[in-house]
Amino acid sequence: MQIMITARSFLRKALWAIGLPGVLLFAVRCTENGPGLQHGIWRAALQRADGQQVVFNFEVADTAGRPVIAIFNADERMRVDSILFRDDSVFIRMPFFDSYFAAKINTDGSLQGTWTKNYGNRLETMPFHAVPGDSTRLPAYAKPAQDISGSWEVSFPGEEDISKAIGLFQQNGNQLSGTFMTPSGDFRYLQGVVSGDTMKLSGFDGGHALLFTARIDSANVLSDGRLYSINSEAAPWSAQKKVFDSLPAAYAVSDIPPGTVKLKFRLQDMRSSRTVSLTDSAFLGKVTVIQILGSWCPNCMDETPFFTEYYRENRQRGVEFIGIDFERTPDLTASKQALQSFFNRFDIPYPVLFSGVAASDTALTRKVFPELPVAIRIFPTTIFIDRQGYVRKLHSGLNGPATGKYYEQFKAEFRAIMNGLLAE
Repeated sequence: MQIMITARSFLRKALWAIGLPGVLLFAVRCTENGPGLQHGIWRAALQRADGQQVVFNFEVADTAGRPVIAIFNADERMRVDSILFRDDSVFIRMPFFDSYFAAKINTDGSLQGTWTKNYGNRLETMPFHAVPGDSTRLPAYAKPAQDISGSWEVSFPGEEDISKAIGLFQQNGNQLSGTFMTPSGDFRYLQGVVSGDTMKLSGFDGGHALLFTARIDSANVLSDGRLYSINSEAAPWSAQKKVFDSLPAAYAVSDIPPGTVKLKFRLQDMRSSRTVSLTDSAFLGKVTVIQILGSWCPNCMDETPFFTEYYRENRQRGVEFIGIDFERTPDLTASKQALQSFFNRFDIPYPVLFSGVAASDTALTRKVFPELPVAIRIFPTTIFIDRQGYVRKLHSGLNGPATGKYYEQFKAEFRAIMNGLLAE
């Protein structure tokens, strides 16, 4: 279900995102009228201080007389429809991850401004420029030295959370797409080129703003890699070609002995405001999946459509789902506002509860799930509850649609676990 956002309601949302001074400055000149954006394909770039750019493409079209943007990353098309104009300015709100563009529309039709991402306790801003009529993402100046399609064992030295990863690349001539899988999930859809002995991949979805580069030493070795992100120091990486029959340690899996742990939370539903507990009649005798999520989490965005579809198809078998939301703030009003994008885009049919704890709180497990013998450190995390109300499994992380066959493996494993619990 899509909800149209008026200028007035949009500014109310922006108040929390960009702070009172920014809203007041913008409100003075904000209407839904203006020069508009040129239709067709654009090339956009986010500028880093070190000279590197995170480049992506988008398309502008009209739907029901209103401008709509589709951001491209390989096979993904992300719809953006919160667009406001005033005089020579445009304000574009991303549908997820609490980020937005504020830009001037130049006389040649190009955009010049900034992209801002809200991290809850700070704002990060990058200069932004976009040119209409340019479908180039990353230029390729030479014939590829190698075809690097396949799977790669990747090392990010000094990066604890992603010290070991798997690169998945698909190359067609100069064109390259793929992603990187880490213990907590993947980097979603990336798109780029192979030019001579250099590979480049970029991705932007409002949460991620990424550029990967590396030198191709041979068909089996990538070296001198750099990962450029949002205003952070470039992270080195390297890789060696490796075939994986199955995904090794893609996400943490913890089995909990049957009949030993029950969760006793009672939390408020973020839409109905009623309180929900596993002891409610709706969940008694059911196999229940608890989805630990946050609107700031890109992998949670990939997981939610699958869970929503699975729930609708299997609810009559005795399946229930509960989402428990951890935002960047423990404030209820701000958390509801942040998660509204998920409700709007995915029409989630199961209750999503307010945790009351910030996702960054290292004590979140003790505060919300003190009965759990395993700490929750990764988003998303899935907790499986059997028909007797006992915790049976806990999975952390997700290999999403960008990982291809590994996403299919994730879905197959999830269904197998559920079938096993339902058969008991």
